[in-house]
Amino acid sequence: MIKELDTVVLAKDIKEHQLTRGDVGAVVHVYEGDKAFEVEFVTGVGKTIAVITLHAGDIRPMQRADILHVREFAPA
Repeated sequence: MIKELDTVVLAKDIKEHQLTRGDVGAVVHVYEGDKAFEVEFVTGVGKTIAVITLHAGDIRPMQRADILHVREFAPA
């Protein structure tokens, strides 16, 4: 169960926001029925890249064995 302030992992690329599968975000709002989530993605220094509404299948909870990876974000 995903709840507000949980760290989640993007399960697919979202090209219009230059996000890639595996990017990490924070849930800022859970819509009724847990079918959609407002997720914020930020750079390593906390600058917001995007706040977008995603369906449950677009994200997954961060897992204990996950390891974080850094990539450069170059806005279009």
